[in-house]
Amino acid sequence: MRILVIEDEPGIANFIKQGLEEESFAVDIANDGTMGIETALTGEYDLILLDWMLPGISGIEVCHQYRKVNTDTPIIFLTAKDTVQDTIFGLQSGANDYIKKPFAFDELLERIRVQLRPKSGEHETFTLGNIELNTRTHQIFKNDEEIFLTQKEFALFEFLLRNKGKVCRRTQIIESVWDIHFEYNTGVIDVYINALRNKLDMKESGPHIKTIRGVGYIAKDL
Repeated sequence: MRILVIEDEPGIANFIKQGLEEESFAVDIANDGTMGIETALTGEYDLILLDWMLPGISGIEVCHQYRKVNTDTPIIFLTAKDTVQDTIFGLQSGANDYIKKPFAFDELLERIRVQLRPKSGEHETFTLGNIELNTRTHQIFKNDEEIFLTQKEFALFEFLLRNKGKVCRRTQIIESVWDIHFEYNTGVIDVYINALRNKLDMKESGPHIKTIRGVGYIAKDL
């Protein structure tokens, strides 16, 4: 999953980015309000962490502008403002949550997870044949036997299952799972795909990850 951090203090931004990447999130950083709204509107993000006090345009204005075109993506304000009136104002501007600085990373992570929980009617489990992936417990089972993957393998498999039946281009995968942009040797994807196939004991006759030569991969039940 991809998160945008709009924060002008490099120390805080890098602290959040490092922590979230260790939890298998892909993270982009924007250092001011103008860059923040441009990045938010041109990219695809699952959640936005937004500082209130920003150079350029304020976090409140970023939130207002973003909500004009996107009402679904969760926004969490990060701010030193701590009055009840500030909290109400921030939420009324379109934010989903509000966390006061300084904050513990574990609290921030839990608030992010709450916002990313499946809504009513949405899934937290994804299947590929007899393989089941649970995003809440971060577990994978095949025929009731748990399969252990690395964080990056899990993130890759989750991305493929969320897009099951669709061709996932190599550029999409490298940007969403590895958080790498521009030209890059995407051969690393092949290594991880082979690891997934081996660990999950996939065969062409059953559910598998098919290679679309020159394009990418697709997860298929048959």
